[in-house]
Amino acid sequence: MGKEVGATGFFAPDGDFVKQSLLQRKHEFQYDLLGWFRAHARNLPWRRTPSAYRTVVSEFMLQQTQVKTVLPYFDRWVARWPDFAALAAASEDEVLRAWEGLGYYSRARRLHQLARELAPRPILPRTCAEWQTLPGIGPYTAAAISSIAGGEPAAVVDGNVVRILARLTADATAFRDSVSAARAFAPLAAELLNPQNPGDHNQAMMELGATVCHRRKPLCTVCPVRRHCAAARAGDPEAYPRLAPKVIESKTVTRLWCERDGALLLHRAAPGATRLAGLHELPAAADLALDEITLAAAPVLAVKKRSITRFAITETIRRLTLPPAHPLSDSLHWVPWPELPRLTLSGPHRRWINELRASTVTSTIS
Repeated sequence: MGKEVGATGFFAPDGDFVKQSLLQRKHEFQYDLLGWFRAHARNLPWRRTPSAYRTVVSEFMLQQTQVKTVLPYFDRWVARWPDFAALAAASEDEVLRAWEGLGYYSRARRLHQLARELAPRPILPRTCAEWQTLPGIGPYTAAAISSIAGGEPAAVVDGNVVRILARLTADATAFRDSVSAARAFAPLAAELLNPQNPGDHNQAMMELGATVCHRRKPLCTVCPVRRHCAAARAGDPEAYPRLAPKVIESKTVTRLWCERDGALLLHRAAPGATRLAGLHELPAAADLALDEITLAAAPVLAVKKRSITRFAITETIRRLTLPPAHPLSDSLHWVPWPELPRLTLSGPHRRWINELRASTVTSTIS
């Protein structure tokens, strides 16, 4: 196998040699990583008083969501539902309302379903394999819960861990996506795992990726494992991991702002919908089967932009006065303003409705 030339002109050893060298020094790597973590770990609420329940809640909330966003939600959640039994006794509407604004609402439903599965059990699962038999628990979440809450020697492999391992080994493999990269790096993660402290090791890896080994402009000068990192030695850590760029699709949606007799018209997604099941949003033009002339005549109140997974979405909100006889489907409801706080809306739509109701400006572009 040949050698690569890094950005600085240094030759990077081939991948197999680097991995073997790293594994030969894995105890030094574990020592450096764990020492740094115990000195510099962020003071996060799920770490202060760890338990299986708090670990589960934090892991579900942190999927595709930043720590700073999760913090206030986590504190409110565990204050309201301190254990699996309390959460299991809650209604789905209550759970979704508490989750409002975190997005990816299927996580809340899976967490609720998991609580109802676990609440009657006298003993919680301990091993990674046992956790994976439960609803909503994949390999990463099972490894995180079992290692942090139960001391199981199971290595987590998320985007942060992939980035660290790819840089430690200067692995030039071109991966199709993060899932295939995680699968490829799982054996190395398992070999590097500190079996005496698997929970702290996993948290340290995630912490390192979140606070030091950034995707862009990594803080190599203060990295506790820099001496083990082939990409840092080659001078081009940002070149790793090599993932195919995401294909972003643009979507446009026309939303309607319809008021009548102190009520706002909202659309409720079907309970079995793939996304936003049971949640309310401003209706889309398609929900009302309007002709293009009527739609074009409705004044624009706001243009909003947001991203969901691989979609960049532009939503234009138009004010429309509906004729009293206009037919409405079962998914459309006139909601009196006093009842709005009790409904579960998607986070962006809650903000937009509050902004538009409070604003005296007829057109806002964000």
